[in-house]
Amino acid sequence: MTEPVGADAPWIQRQLDRLGAQRGQALLLHGPSGLGQYALAEALAALWLCEQPVSTAGAKGGAGRQACGDCTSCHLVRAHTHPDLKVLMPEAVMQALDWPLGEKAQQELDDKKRKPSREIRVEGMRDTVEFAQRTAARGLGKVVLVFPAERMNHVTANALLKTLEEPPGALRFVLATEAVHRLLPTIRSRCLSHPMAWPEATEAQAWMASKGVGASDADVWLKAAGGRPEQALALAHSGMTLTQWRLFPKAMSHGDVAAVADWGAAALVDALQKLAHDLAAVRAGAVPRFFDAAALPKPPSWRRLADWQRGLMATARTVDHPFNPGLMMESLVSQARTALHSAV
Repeated sequence: MTEPVGADAPWIQRQLDRLGAQRGQALLLHGPSGLGQYALAEALAALWLCEQPVSTAGAKGGAGRQACGDCTSCHLVRAHTHPDLKVLMPEAVMQALDWPLGEKAQQELDDKKRKPSREIRVEGMRDTVEFAQRTAARGLGKVVLVFPAERMNHVTANALLKTLEEPPGALRFVLATEAVHRLLPTIRSRCLSHPMAWPEATEAQAWMASKGVGASDADVWLKAAGGRPEQALALAHSGMTLTQWRLFPKAMSHGDVAAVADWGAAALVDALQKLAHDLAAVRAGAVPRFFDAAALPKPPSWRRLADWQRGLMATARTVDHPFNPGLMMESLVSQARTALHSAV
């Protein structure tokens, strides 16, 4: 998992000011990945459980609130041990974010009986339903944080729906998702919807500078990530060089597998999808989003672009489990060269 945006990021603080004063038992944070959904969700949970929330100036001069950061509840939230905060996440995400797993799940993973789940498991939902029925340990209500909410299957989503419809006591939900279209309409309709705000360019650059990325490099990586800070930082720390990224369209046009030999299949598919997107934008008379216009080859026909994009989408579904990574990389580069040299 990429290093997540923190709650101290200015665009997260502005949204926290706005949302902290809102009432309602379920809030849905949604938008593209890399904008800080998790950071905002955790900050809201900390605020709702804080014993002494503090007032802030707020966005545009308005009043806002945030957790004090000093009370016992705030310390427990930071330590991921608050008895009135339940996180509902895939096990792989919980491990990446340092949340403790249940005793049974941890034992199964320690014994190598299975791998960490990448979906929200039914067992986790059952624990959440049980948590919802308990009395708050510290008397300030309870919070359920669901992230990434799109990782619920229909069974777990329907189980959550029942609790969302009739939440017992002072129970509040914050759901964060990077694919809101994959949530059940019935879940979306029972939540207050909040689309994540994009950071200003200067804010994203400053955040990346705080992580050790220079301003000129940050500009390139932010463009390569479509303006999303988390993905830009991941690219900057991936081992990929700026020169490799800038020359990527040319390398694919030449069918140069060696240029991407150390990328990995998932990174290559992501870059190819961005290249196909930008070529479609240029063909439509728009400005490319991920690459400099001067670096792009002549776009192929609409039909060839559509066929190529469909193939990339199909590959993306299984790219984490390739039968032969080397052959997959060669095949992807060959398909890209064919698409880029097609005039039909």
